Amino acid sequence: MSDPIAVTWDHIHLRSLDPEAAARFYVSNFGAREIARTEIRGSPRIVLDLADTQLFIERVPPETAAPPAPPFLGLEHIGLRVADLDAAAAALRARGVRFLTEPREARPGTRIAFIAAPDSVRIELIERRPD
Repeated sequence: MSDPIAVTWDHIHLRSLDPEAAARFYVSNFGAREIARTEIRGSPRIVLDLADTQLFIERVPPETAAPPAPPFLGLEHIGLRVADLDAAAAALRARGVRFLTEPREARPGTRIAFIAAPDSVRIELIERRPD
């Protein structure tokens, strides 16, 4: 077997009915920073820097099918690490963000919660504590 191909993260690509609203969500809740606007095949795309990863948010036509409810095959959620899950949860609740799963211990040293983001995106907030 040959050596694996070396890779680094380039981007996460989201498709949205309302890229402006989606971008506002990531900017206001997670401090993402807009770095570009462009048009791809006639569709507007907003590019954000979210935790040192580019997040492309591209508009889709209104008739585009919504993703099924989890669980399903394919990309299931985005995971964002936080230093203090309780503080992050309180701040997000104050902004009206909807929790899908309340903060809980997933295993010793790891706490998680899931929130709803625009366009049926699920975000896992994860706090990892040293042993």
